[in-house]
Amino acid sequence: MDLTLYPLSEYCDLLDKLGLLAAPPRPGPDGGRTVELVSCNSKEVVPGALFVCKGAHFKPEFLAEAQRRGAFAYVSETPYPQVGLPCVLVRDMRQAMAHLAVKYYNDPSRRLKVIGVTGTKGKSTTAYYLKEILDGWLAPERCGVISSIGTYDGVEEFESHLTTPEPLELQKHFANALSAGLEYVVMEVSSQALKYHRTLGVRFAAAAFLNIGADHISPIEHPDFEDYFHSKLKIFAQAELSCVNLDCDHGEEALSAARSACATVLTFSRHNPAASVYGHDVRKVGSDILFQVDAAQLSGQYRLTMPGLFNVDNALAAIAVCRGLDIPRKAVLDGLSKARVPGRMEVYSNASGEVTAIVDYAHNRMSFETLFRSVRQEYAGRRIVTVFGCPGKKAFDRRRDLGEVSGQYSDLVVLTEEDSGEEDTVSICKEIAAHVACPCQIQPNRGEAVRQAVLSCHEPSVILITGKGAETRQKRGLEYIDTPSDVEYAQTFLRELDAQGPAFSL
Repeated sequence: MDLTLYPLSEYCDLLDKLGLLAAPPRPGPDGGRTVELVSCNSKEVVPGALFVCKGAHFKPEFLAEAQRRGAFAYVSETPYPQVGLPCVLVRDMRQAMAHLAVKYYNDPSRRLKVIGVTGTKGKSTTAYYLKEILDGWLAPERCGVISSIGTYDGVEEFESHLTTPEPLELQKHFANALSAGLEYVVMEVSSQALKYHRTLGVRFAAAAFLNIGADHISPIEHPDFEDYFHSKLKIFAQAELSCVNLDCDHGEEALSAARSACATVLTFSRHNPAASVYGHDVRKVGSDILFQVDAAQLSGQYRLTMPGLFNVDNALAAIAVCRGLDIPRKAVLDGLSKARVPGRMEVYSNASGEVTAIVDYAHNRMSFETLFRSVRQEYAGRRIVTVFGCPGKKAFDRRRDLGEVSGQYSDLVVLTEEDSGEEDTVSICKEIAAHVACPCQIQPNRGEAVRQAVLSCHEPSVILITGKGAETRQKRGLEYIDTPSDVEYAQTFLRELDAQGPAFSL
């Protein structure tokens, strides 16, 4: 990419104007030196780099390595005089890093149409609905995407491991998109990203607020629901267009926040005909979902071929964004009818169709309740087996919530590994099991857990495999270990079930 580079003094002046400097900068003769790279990864440092000291696991050795590789100054909340480099001392590293990233990458979001999607559930699906719509409209060009599933910026394409990247990585993706000639980038925006300033300085052409429910409540995330909710609302101040779900809890408060911060606000709803985008007459026809939409130039009947009646809400959010951005109806119609989202409501069956495995990312109380209600409706009368776990050292409330919901709707629950990290998987599973009111098993090996669930089926059954989707890594300790995806597990063990002969007789 072709970037305009700036001297260190300009970065210092910027931080000073923003009130982020904790002490007058002392760059000395290096103040006029051009910053060739801003980086927080010591292994990526090149001569002329400005090194950013950040992260809970930061060690002075990282700064020493950056110096050896050619960094000539560093930004930190703590001085390290033993290193002997000029220090730009700041009050708030998270805010400082965001502003430095925007400066270094030449503020790329101002020259893109970035669409941000936030909410407790449905972010990935809505983002991929929008991507499919825009890919079809822009063809042969593509729309960029930054999500918990994957990232594509016109230069790089890979499986993601954070919903929203840190500022330096995020701004790099925007700059890559510009250099590759992309016009649109759709991204998921997490509450953590908004609270901790990962998206600070990003200009959103449109922002969609899907819903809100209690999640990510923990000592290291959000101390309470109010903090979580108000973190989500921050997105409106950065958006030119906001789209708000009138049907969600606290919808009026979200709408008020959007109207006070944003010039243009559209609404969407399945229950309020006064909404800018009103969806109604929702029905299943075969395996498809049909629904009618009243939305000015985008009015008409739409079709989803992706399962899950609840996905109509996500489709309405995408339609609202498209209405605000003047995307033609044909592109919206075609995109929604084709859309598939990796690891979201992926449905697989054995040869007889009597055992169905559904791979989904549902991982909090709201998404669990929505998923189970939909499955109960679409697969009435079938036995339900659920396979899931909870992550280590975060979102501790999920262990109670998911245990309660799964126990209410399932005939069997199999608890297993789900990014346990630095916690013990069995201990996490035991915490969940204390809240499960139906028969429950613990199998820490995720593949074996899916196998047990599939081979337990001796009557028409639905197996819900939740929390990981299409991900191919497990967090163990501080490392991410390559593993088969839940999709691979489901397909493998359904074939094994078939190989054993008829699973049951009707």
